[in-house]
Amino acid sequence: MITALDTTVLLDVFMADARFGQASREALRRCRTEGALIACDIVWAEVSAAFSNERAAYDALETLGVGFDPLNEAAAANAGSSWREYRRRGGTRTRVIPDFLIAAHAGARADRLLTRDRGFTRTYFGHITVMDPTSSRGT
Repeated sequence: MITALDTTVLLDVFMADARFGQASREALRRCRTEGALIACDIVWAEVSAAFSNERAAYDALETLGVGFDPLNEAAAANAGSSWREYRRRGGTRTRVIPDFLIAAHAGARADRLLTRDRGFTRTYFGHITVMDPTSSRGT
């Protein structure tokens, strides 16, 4: 089982978020026991920005056993198509937002996505299994 990680879950853990930290930590542990953890280049960059330097971010991700897995052409194209549908339905953002890239990566490279951001993922990436650490069922 390969679990792609969203930035929010990692930052919950790394920044010891009072509201979501414990649930995200437990979900990460569960996913790690069930298989590989991966993060795309977008997540890697967003997490790195939260640390004082790149080495500290790399060490934190490595400690959790998170592998770097960059977007490929198919995932990037899928993110663009999904974003186009979002705009067609009245979405107001004017750029491809990172969440679309993260979800498309998960759909192409993983069995599920560990994220707290369930709304748009389920709407625009319905084929992705979403695991929400804050949900009582976990999915």
